[in-house]
Amino acid sequence: MRMLAALVLGMVALLAPEAVRADPPEPRRIDCPATAGRGTRCVSGQDENGAWYVAAIPPNWNRRLIVHAHGGPRTGAPEATDPLEDLDRFSVMVRHGYAWIGSTYRRGGYGVRMAAEDTDNSRRIFWSLYGRPERTLLHGQSWGGNVAAKASELYAGSAVSGWNYDGVLITNGIVSGGTRAYGFRADLRAVYQYYCANHPAADESAYPVWQGLPLDSRITRADLRRRIETCTGVDRPADRRSAEQAARLRDILAVTGVAEGQLVSHMNWATFLFQDLVLLRLDGRNPFDNSATVYSGSSDDAALNAGVQRFSADPEGVALLAYDADLTGQITRPTLTLHALHDPTVSVSAEAIYAATVAAAGRSQWLVQVVTDESDHSKLSDASYMTALDALEGWIDRGLAPDPASFQTRCRTNWIRQGPCLFIAP
Repeated sequence: MRMLAALVLGMVALLAPEAVRADPPEPRRIDCPATAGRGTRCVSGQDENGAWYVAAIPPNWNRRLIVHAHGGPRTGAPEATDPLEDLDRFSVMVRHGYAWIGSTYRRGGYGVRMAAEDTDNSRRIFWSLYGRPERTLLHGQSWGGNVAAKASELYAGSAVSGWNYDGVLITNGIVSGGTRAYGFRADLRAVYQYYCANHPAADESAYPVWQGLPLDSRITRADLRRRIETCTGVDRPADRRSAEQAARLRDILAVTGVAEGQLVSHMNWATFLFQDLVLLRLDGRNPFDNSATVYSGSSDDAALNAGVQRFSADPEGVALLAYDADLTGQITRPTLTLHALHDPTVSVSAEAIYAATVAAAGRSQWLVQVVTDESDHSKLSDASYMTALDALEGWIDRGLAPDPASFQTRCRTNWIRQGPCLFIAP
């Protein structure tokens, strides 16, 4: 009973809106990003839960709709203009005739099921404003890949009731699920603290690093960056680092596998996202565990493993996070995942975990995965996006899953003018 009560309370924290609008305002015309193309119409509005959305309709609309789930999660309060950044990033789709809608979600912070519901709400809003398109495709980027995969499981519809989505595209997605996705950042906090001992600093109240940051802390991202720089010299050229800074940075990176250029961003996630996730969404329960982890790759592994801060996961915290963000693999629509081989933020290894999850559910026939020789997380080649969309459309049209080995040829034949073709043969 205690576990059940905790799960119920945690679900409320993860899913509940901060405010509910009884009368959401009518959508209004706004300026589109220039990248969306001349003649594209954009509108902005707010749904009944308070989530802002932006919709874009190009003059050459092909009667297809992209429903976008953005990454992050963003921890600040949503603003009406937030989806414009996502629209700009994926504007190649709009320029080629696809309508597009993206939601901010009803609040900042973690909550995959909440975000999945808000994403599907944006679909319903578009359908109510402009009629049901001939085809609706669900797209998730980064953490939005987790959101889109969850939305596909929950809101795809059925052959009996009708399909809400005809296909799913996930790019650089966190498709390993919530309980597997963030452990490496908890390790990073522990390893960083062993070497740097300044987050928390000696003159601050102690707290377990898996909490991220106390709720009453006034530390900013700029403050955190200064701490990391003081310890490791990460923001200065290598020849201007002290020997101690260079040694600490070398060991932190070698043990955690984090790239030097991504150290600050991963520490930000392991600080401010963990604060939100653990203290606000999981009621202080710890979903992370390094109690049996053996760290290696440092200049003195024995000393590191003896001195690093250890912590054990709370089963209730793990269960809450699993309910919210883990995936079942119960997909029912053609689903294509696209991932950069050298993604520094979400490892391409997440794809193998998702493939295994889908296979365990007996749904592998609905999943195709492709990889490109790219190293950016937030933005891939426009040719990569359009080739993936083209292949997904063909799968829906013909009922035949595309061969991953064919993507490079497909790209060079149809989409080379959009950017480099970088698909890797499986």
